[in-house]
Amino acid sequence: MKPARLLSSLLVAAPIAAAAAASPPHLDADGQVEYRAFLEAPSHRAFAVAPGGAFGWSAEKGAATEAEAEALARCQANTRQKCVPYAVDRQTVFDAKGWPRLWGPYATAEQAKRAPSGREVGQRFPDLAFAAPGGAKRNVSGLRGKVAILHFWGSWCGPCRREMPDLPKLHKRIRSRSDVALVLLQTRERFEVSQRWARGQNIKLPLFDSGSAGEGDDHFQLAGGARIRDREIAARFPTTYVLDKHGVVVFANVGPVHDWRQYEAFILDAAARSGP
Repeated sequence: MKPARLLSSLLVAAPIAAAAAASPPHLDADGQVEYRAFLEAPSHRAFAVAPGGAFGWSAEKGAATEAEAEALARCQANTRQKCVPYAVDRQTVFDAKGWPRLWGPYATAEQAKRAPSGREVGQRFPDLAFAAPGGAKRNVSGLRGKVAILHFWGSWCGPCRREMPDLPKLHKRIRSRSDVALVLLQTRERFEVSQRWARGQNIKLPLFDSGSAGEGDDHFQLAGGARIRDREIAARFPTTYVLDKHGVVVFANVGPVHDWRQYEAFILDAAARSGP
């Protein structure tokens, strides 16, 4: 694998103490533990991170460039997102300004048209059918022209329940935008069950009806009437996808997202730079 371009020589360095005070973005608790271990490791050392919280680090190398290349490769082995250096030896090299642009470059209309259908980054997301709370029929292709955040969840799912109170923090920031859509689709339970749970938790989010008939229903319906197994969409729940304005996947996350507010700048970048 060809590692991403080394950035340590291109960015203005800052003391590693600053990085220690504010750990790399998107890291969950386990990632933060690993970052603290990195700070105690001998030189030459490097830490790399990607949107979504994937990371990799390396230590005790003969040169800083060697440590950086290995950290990037280890990070990249765990994600389809682009990994970038965060710290090298005792210096932070993180490009905070460029960080929210890493979902790009975005597909053109022609590239999106030629992209295969699927759930991976760079693919056109399957055209799932769903319904608005009032029963109006909708589908994923009808979201084109907007950045679409598709969140698959269930009130029966412990990780989903734990994550759910964090989602309104993001929704509050983006709900006034006409070019961003947040769509929550329940799985393996009837719509009224998920609605009842959300009301009981005083969670006010845009819930849509996936059409699930209940616990034994492990399928979603496509706009053309065919059915697709839910595990072809989500290996486990919750799972989230972000689609650009052409319906192409730019971000995917299996499991709970750590701090949804950290993704606002990414979503706004996709809204500004993807599509026509």
